[in-house]
Amino acid sequence: MPSDSRISVIDNAKPADASRMSIASVRILRMALGTALSMLFSQIVNWPMSFIAPVLTMFILSLPLPVLKLNAGIKFILVFVVAIHAGLIFLPFMLNQRMVGILLLGLALYHSFYYTARGGSQVIGAFATVGLALVTSIGSVSIDAVLALLGGLSTGAVFGVLFVWVAHAILPDSMARSEPVQAPRVQAKVQKPDPTVARRSAWRSMLIVMPVILWFLLSSASASYAAFMIKVASMGQQAGVDQSRQAGKSLLMSTVIGGIGAIVAWQALSIWPSLLLYVLLIGLGGLIMGPKIFAGRSLQPAGATWSYGYLTMIVVLAPAVLDGQTGASADAAFWSRLQMFIWATIYGTGAVFVFDALWRRKPAAEPE
Repeated sequence: MPSDSRISVIDNAKPADASRMSIASVRILRMALGTALSMLFSQIVNWPMSFIAPVLTMFILSLPLPVLKLNAGIKFILVFVVAIHAGLIFLPFMLNQRMVGILLLGLALYHSFYYTARGGSQVIGAFATVGLALVTSIGSVSIDAVLALLGGLSTGAVFGVLFVWVAHAILPDSMARSEPVQAPRVQAKVQKPDPTVARRSAWRSMLIVMPVILWFLLSSASASYAAFMIKVASMGQQAGVDQSRQAGKSLLMSTVIGGIGAIVAWQALSIWPSLLLYVLLIGLGGLIMGPKIFAGRSLQPAGATWSYGYLTMIVVLAPAVLDGQTGASADAAFWSRLQMFIWATIYGTGAVFVFDALWRRKPAAEPE
């Protein structure tokens, strides 16, 4: 009898485990829900640059990572805040000795790209790049605007991480069924990229981002296109982590994916302008793109492209919604911003191919 009852318990446990979701499904739902809740909260509070929080929440939840521990979350926030405030160091040089400031900024951007290319945190590397690009370009035009920007970025970092924890609390990994791990010994061992390859990737990212930043430094409309700078900075990180042959395609596809998502959502909002619909559309975007991002316990082969596409959708759509709240011509600003994104992507793709043509590397340096 004891053996029979033990067998019965085991048999009953199998259907219960089989009825659970896969780990990929949990992560898809968590990314969509966390990003939508973060967007809802940021819209209700309506602080400057409020869309930074959902962008950060989405960026972290789109990575196949366990929940951030408390000390890791606090460390990330501190590193992020220090990184974006570090851009203030370059402002005196930008205002008084511009060439020196540009050289120092280029050096800082190069190291942020090199940090990611060498296997560092993509989240910290991407947002350090965003902070440097935004603070220097906007600060050279208006100190008041850059102070508001720093406050918005810092607040967004705090609440972005907070909603990562909220999403994990609602949809923890324990909700997923246990899945057999396939070949863990061979695939789990991650080696840092070769320094030569990492340096090449960092220089390629610099070729994409630096000319656009220089253009913004000479423009008086920097503060109006902060979202555009986020896209450009993320393009640099995207080109750095992708393989050479994939980088150009990834840049184009992420913009096409995000652009289509933003256009569909914008047209729906033009029919029924509602905060509820806006949040639901953001969540729906995560549900549609999520299966293209996650595969089991890791990412799909094109997962990074789709996650950057989701980011593009948010940074195109969110500023237009904020323009509508302030009474600005939101529709014209939306299409103008989208057009700028397309031109930047075309430039970035061309820059990748030009760089690869001029700086060829040995076939053995990059695995096919």
